[in-house]
Amino acid sequence: MSENKKTRELPDPYSDLVARCKRQERRAQRELYDKLSSRMFPVCLRYMGEREKAKDVLHDGFITLFSKLEDYRSEGLFEGWARRIFVTACLMQIRKTDILKQAVQIDGESSAAASSLELDPQETASLDADKLMELIVSMPEGFRTVFNLYAIEGYSHREIADLLGLSEGGCRSQLSRARVWLQERLKKMK
Repeated sequence: MSENKKTRELPDPYSDLVARCKRQERRAQRELYDKLSSRMFPVCLRYMGEREKAKDVLHDGFITLFSKLEDYRSEGLFEGWARRIFVTACLMQIRKTDILKQAVQIDGESSAAASSLELDPQETASLDADKLMELIVSMPEGFRTVFNLYAIEGYSHREIADLLGLSEGGCRSQLSRARVWLQERLKKMK
């Protein structure tokens, strides 16, 4: 049996808790919040870049999650469904600032040069996860948003463009700039 099939056969660890939340059990709602907030706060922080903004979006995400809980149909793992809600909450907050449309070209870097750069796996392998996450969180907001969606969440450029209201070329440019920015910081850390 393939490992993928084994994973799908495992029960969702949230299924009982979600069922109780759907019955409006306050204790279950609190338990779900406690379990999920520690998993979703880092997601919010990666997108928002500041703890206070991330806390605000986490709160908004839970409001949305609890209001849409009846829409969850147990197709796939609950945590994946919830994660999408929190990512969407982050994107909605980012769209309000319109920062993506205001993003500027990195000084001295052309898009063509930036797009040819790749992150060196040896440079990133020597970093621990916390240091890498600190770098991602400290990226300029436009870079950070596209980088998170592409490199961490696995969205395509077309999906990102649709989510953010940008062109595919604009998304590719933001990702290239994010890579250049990250490479520069990694070199400074050496």
